[in-house]
Amino acid sequence: MYKTAKILLPTAAAIIIADQATKLAVVRYLYPLQIIEAIPGLFNLVYFKNTGAAFGIFASGGTTSKLFLVAVTIAALVVLGFLLKETKGAGGTFALSLIAGGAIGNLIDRLRFGSVVDFLDLHIGSLHWPAFNIADSAITVGVGLTVWFMYFKKDH
Repeated sequence: MYKTAKILLPTAAAIIIADQATKLAVVRYLYPLQIIEAIPGLFNLVYFKNTGAAFGIFASGGTTSKLFLVAVTIAALVVLGFLLKETKGAGGTFALSLIAGGAIGNLIDRLRFGSVVDFLDLHIGSLHWPAFNIADSAITVGVGLTVWFMYFKKDH
């Protein structure tokens, strides 16, 4: 367990701090729905309050959906705890730590604001990927790495 904590704690903490610091900057210096063109035709900074989950699902459910999303996040963190106990390699532990840090980062927003601050906007011309944040990125990379270690690295 000590070996797991040496990876889990600093990794998750780094994600949470980076996520919350960038969201704080967005909230402080941008106004809702503001768009700053960073790389023309490819990348914008935006300030979007996502009341739902990934891709805005459950966004129109009000308090019930917010409570549901908080409960799902807490349940996911419990499952991650069990998976971390079973993970043998540093790579798998790192991957799950990214997911945990991202989940906690977005959970903090949900508990504080009732929504998640998204601000990264990738697009090609008028075709936009839904806005996301550091926590979402960590979760996505963590899930990808977890799949990799589960299916291609049998020693993890």
